[in-house]
Amino acid sequence: MEQVILFILTYLCVFIIYYFFIIKKNKKRGKKKIIEVTYLVNRYKLDLDKINMKKLLLIISLVSSLDISLAVTIVLLFDSYVLKILVALILMFPIIIISYGIIGKYYQKRGLSKNE
Repeated sequence: MEQVILFILTYLCVFIIYYFFIIKKNKKRGKKKIIEVTYLVNRYKLDLDKINMKKLLLIISLVSSLDISLAVTIVLLFDSYVLKILVALILMFPIIIISYGIIGKYYQKRGLSKNE
């Protein structure tokens, strides 16, 4: 039960931070894109003219919060600090690649990719 509460609290904290730093600051950023959007555009050939940017940023915030909170919850199951760092490094890359892969495939299936 303690792990579930930790997961939920971590998720909410990270999402609030992402919300204010990603979604709210996007208005000030203008044409400048965040790295997550750049990755999705380059990897999955998404067309930003067809995509609702605010919705995409919200999905990125939700998924990134889930990734971080999942990794934190798993890492805290270990006692050794060295093992925690090792597990965190090993977990983060596959989690991020899989979650952004799901987002990219979602937008591709909706027909929001560039026609080449």
